[in-house]
Amino acid sequence: MVRVSSPARKKIIRRVVGDNLWLGLDGESDQPDLVARLPVQAVDPEILETEDAVAQAQFDEIQKCAAATAEDVVLVLLGGRGAQALYRLIRGLAENATIDPLLRRLHVFTQDALAPMRMSNGLSFVRDFERLLGDEFFNKVKSFTPMRTDTDDLEAELVHYIGKIESLGGIDICLLGLGPEAGAASHLAYIKPGSGATATDVAGLIPISSSILEHHVAKFKVGGSTITEADEAECRKATHILTLGPAAILGAKRVVQSVVDAATAPGKRASYRRVMETEIADDPETRAEQLNQNPGLWLRLHPNVRSLILPDVLGS
Repeated sequence: MVRVSSPARKKIIRRVVGDNLWLGLDGESDQPDLVARLPVQAVDPEILETEDAVAQAQFDEIQKCAAATAEDVVLVLLGGRGAQALYRLIRGLAENATIDPLLRRLHVFTQDALAPMRMSNGLSFVRDFERLLGDEFFNKVKSFTPMRTDTDDLEAELVHYIGKIESLGGIDICLLGLGPEAGAASHLAYIKPGSGATATDVAGLIPISSSILEHHVAKFKVGGSTITEADEAECRKATHILTLGPAAILGAKRVVQSVVDAATAPGKRASYRRVMETEIADDPETRAEQLNQNPGLWLRLHPNVRSLILPDVLGS
């Protein structure tokens, strides 16, 4: 497997691209060559008939990851619709002792967040995870680490967050979705088109956009979250997004993507097909620009991805 260097072994450095702040790895100065060394992979969508089937496939991946090692497992959760059925499945199992040995080995992390915002806001991923996964899950997992959004120093929080992931040996399994963007582009985690993210960036602090904000609020409402007027008003005042960067995603041992909400987010159809069909250039600078303009393409550079979709994702 091609792996990006671990930030645990290198000093984390700041890189400002316009209004975007990226936290990267010292020593990887030849960024275009690094991108060019990563082999391009084809997208091989696995079409499942129901969200429950996607949930079971996701859970099977977590179990396989745990069975492959005697060590603890670092799991990055997916916000939004893509894993909600999975979380309901896990909640039911966590209410008895069925999966206690697995839960006791899980170090669980979130992958992005809107800030500044109270951690108790109904539009935060933390509250949604609590609603879906239930108290027993959080009582039993070895640790749970969200990106904190109620701090005056978001950058320091982000450094602490990625440092904890790497102190545990990096990400074992990362659940990802795909966010639609204009022109059939896409965002991955919350890596936005044109934000300047590179293969050495572990995490970023980027300005929020109106499209991301609307997508975030809409997917929480569709997903059944309880949201007060005060929650939505505060969320709409958020100015930045904390997000994992390409280096963290590429460094994960296993990535499991799920796209289950094309019916309510129809832009995902064109975005997913563009990721699937784009011919990624060999030329380093051209490739880097393709990735910058359509961050969903970063998945095409990871050698161990399972992409789970519903039938309507490939529909017109």
